[in-house]
Amino acid sequence: MECELCHGAGGRLLWQNGLCRVVCVDEPGLPGFLRVVLNRHEREMTDLPAHEQGRLMAVVFAVEAHVRLSLEPDKMNLASLGNMTPHLHWHVIPRWRDDRHFPGPVWSAQRHEAPVPPARAEAAARMNATLPAALAAFSD
Repeated sequence: MECELCHGAGGRLLWQNGLCRVVCVDEPGLPGFLRVVLNRHEREMTDLPAHEQGRLMAVVFAVEAHVRLSLEPDKMNLASLGNMTPHLHWHVIPRWRDDRHFPGPVWSAQRHEAPVPPARAEAAARMNATLPAALAAFSD
């Protein structure tokens, strides 16, 4: 099986260093949905040396903090599943009580129609643009 994250960014590239990259998922109805993707193929966090585990999680936490500050969601979801794509990556997903899946996971059946408020979509675009500066400390 060919790994889609080894041969593609996994979303719209916003930032990267030698270890990982942050991509915008551009999932309709879920503004601000980002992924932190390891730049090489590994399946699990415990496949990484301890220092890389720490560096990767520091980026995940910095991305989460930037999303929270920028979008002020009702809740944040962090997930590293990899069942469909067994390449180490973290989902960083802002959630709102009015999103179409809430309170279920974003992969569950849609509960209702929920158009994204224009101000939220605009804030997500601004957040994406300012992300590189927020992650400058992690540049190689």
